Amino acid sequence: MLWLTVVAYMITYMDRVVISAAAPSIRADLGLDLATMGLVLGAFRWGYSFFQIPAAWLGDLLGPRRALTMIVAAWSAFTSLTAMMVGATSLMVVRFLFGVAEAGAFPIATRSLSRWMLPSERGWAQGVTHAGSRLGAAATPPIVAWMILSFGWRTPFWVFGAIGLLWAAYWFYWYRDTPDEHASPNEEERELIRSSLGGGKKARSGKVPWNTILSSGTLWVLSAAYFCYGWCLAIYLDWLPTYLREFRGYDLKQMGFYASLPLLAGVAGDLLGGWITDRWAERSGNLKLARRAVGSLGFALAALGIVPATMTADPQMCVLFTCIAFFGLEVTVGVSWAVPLDIGGDFAGSVSAVMNTFGNIGGAISTTALGFVVKDYGWNVPFYVGAIFCALGAILYLGIDASKHIFAGGERVHEN
Repeated sequence: MLWLTVVAYMITYMDRVVISAAAPSIRADLGLDLATMGLVLGAFRWGYSFFQIPAAWLGDLLGPRRALTMIVAAWSAFTSLTAMMVGATSLMVVRFLFGVAEAGAFPIATRSLSRWMLPSERGWAQGVTHAGSRLGAAATPPIVAWMILSFGWRTPFWVFGAIGLLWAAYWFYWYRDTPDEHASPNEEERELIRSSLGGGKKARSGKVPWNTILSSGTLWVLSAAYFCYGWCLAIYLDWLPTYLREFRGYDLKQMGFYASLPLLAGVAGDLLGGWITDRWAERSGNLKLARRAVGSLGFALAALGIVPATMTADPQMCVLFTCIAFFGLEVTVGVSWAVPLDIGGDFAGSVSAVMNTFGNIGGAISTTALGFVVKDYGWNVPFYVGAIFCALGAILYLGIDASKHIFAGGERVHEN
């Protein structure tokens, strides 16, 4: 179950990064300026932000098996349709719809793991899944660069869309919403999962208790911190290839290689952050400190890496410090996505949707504004602003308490 979810996360980021890697070629072919390309890239993030909560509700209503099959098939179709667009308006429409379709990916995938993963495995599981997404993102720029040079910028969208459709078919065939519905686990494994998750055999369904969820102070602090994360993440995912090519002077082949390096560093950050927070919680018995400290330190490292990456005149030193910054930023991810599982129980999908809504609103504002900011003030300003948001995220994380379960009677693990 975990590794199938990892592949899904890889596909989400492959389908996102393909357009940022192709952006310089799309701009040249369709005659789009930097600000207009920002609107195109931002269209995805606005659709993705606005439909987080409705998509999570769909996952809680239908169950992850059916819901994730539907949305992966839908966003894969819109990925392929991007290849047919001929101007800025049509690109914005199809990328907005792509964002709407992909909005449920992480909340529903989080929900899909909530009845399978033991509490002591949550940080690691979320670190692994998000490492998969960054690995997919890291592999995409060089592949897209090769496809563009060989076949033109439209070909990658057809190819990556087809990959998602194949995954959706296999997910529906293999996944089941609870261990009791699947033939593979034996009774001892099922009982271990039941006892660890509070004894329930079936995933809870029905009306989502939004009043209770939205009354959680931890959720609001987490959402604010994830806004800071989303703001910075969007700069790298949506604009790094353009930045390296147009400001740092790399050609298309070099851009494909150097744009992948920070994302590979992010893979290491995802794995390390998730692993450390779980081991810390397990050995210390203090879940609150384990989540809080790892998240805060990751944000602080990101802020410290962004500043020299921006200030240096050496393109290769820029990439090196960017790797450090993105590594730190990604250390926070496994922690952030473990907290909804810690506090949300069977409604972890809805809880994570609130967090992810805020994160992607930050990303939508960042991506949309960057083209206009660069036009008026140059490339350095967006990165300095990103460093400020990372510093703010480090402060906010000190106020997160993952030991406070939202629902009375929910499982409490390693509380102190």
